Formats: sequence, C-alpha cells, structure tokens
Amino acid sequence: MEILIILVIAFLLFGPKELPEIGKQVGKAVKGFKETADDLRQSVEPEINMIQQEVKMVEQDFESSIKEAEETVKGAGDSATSGINDGPKMG
Repeated sequence: MEILIILVIAFLLFGPKELPEIGKQVGKAVKGFKETADDLRQSVEPEINMIQQEVKMVEQDFESSIKEAEETVKGAGDSATSGINDGPKMG
C-alpha cells in the first residue's frame, strides 16, 4: 500500500515522461547499495569468524581453568578431612 502511495506522488511530481528515468536511477542506486553491502559482508565475515574462533578458545580455556580449580579445591578439602580424621586422639 505504501509503495502505491509513493508511486502516485512520484507520478504527480515528476510526470509520466521523467518517471522512467527516475526509476532507472533508483534501480542503479539500489544495485550499487546491494553491491556495497555484499562487499562489506565479504570483508567483515572472515573477521567475525576469526573472532568467534577466538571466543571459543577462550571459553574452552576458561572451562579448563574452572575444572582445575574445582579439582584443587576438592583435593584440598579431602586433605583437610583426612587430616582431621587422622589427627591425635584425646582420650
């Protein structure tokens, strides 16, 4: 519906003789915009992929560090528990 309104306004403003030329210019502009967007996408996409890979590596390193920390804490807790159980007995 909006396109129809725009076409009617363009027809009234420019007349039937200039309308085809304006349509060609708009078409060229849209084509140029699409080409520019495609070029931009092609140049940015590899960077985005590289960043995603780096994020995955950092995430894996973080998960590994968390796992090591949990094992260290668990080991320290086990040592403390066995030290308490093996300690001197009063009696």
